[in-house]
Amino acid sequence: MNGHLFFAASDLVDLAKSTGEQFGFNKQLFFSQVVSFCIVAFLLHRFAYKPILKVLEERRQKIAEGLANAEKIKQELANAQAKTQELLAAANAQGNKMIQEAHQSAAKVLEAETQKAIATANDIVTKARQASEAELVRMKAELRKEVGRLVVATSAKVTGNILTADQQTRLAEDTAKQLSSN
Repeated sequence: MNGHLFFAASDLVDLAKSTGEQFGFNKQLFFSQVVSFCIVAFLLHRFAYKPILKVLEERRQKIAEGLANAEKIKQELANAQAKTQELLAAANAQGNKMIQEAHQSAAKVLEAETQKAIATANDIVTKARQASEAELVRMKAELRKEVGRLVVATSAKVTGNILTADQQTRLAEDTAKQLSSN
């Protein structure tokens, strides 16, 4: 098998020689082109490729820093949002507490005002009763006077006599006593 490979390799070398001759292959020119290529490749590597790699590395680092900063900012934002939620929850709880206290205070004020209104109404009713009783007493006194006068006038007409002032007073007092006892 090694023999077959040897013959295939020699055939390949012959084919390469004939192709090189056909295209005008020159060894000196080829080696000078290889040396020129190596010099150009070295110069490009030294003065172009390394600075480009350096710029790319700096850019990669800036991108990594930017991503790290973005992650840090994202974490800070999440912390700020959590803190905001806590503050809102505390404010909401405090607001609810204040509303509850206001309701309790309003209920107390309402109770106090209701008690005041009841007391005022009782005072008004008491005063009205007293005024009504005073008016009743006054009206009864007037009625007694009027009844006494009517009795005197009726007695005078019935008897046909004119009663003296003494008789009129005594008759009016007797009538008033009888009306008071009823």
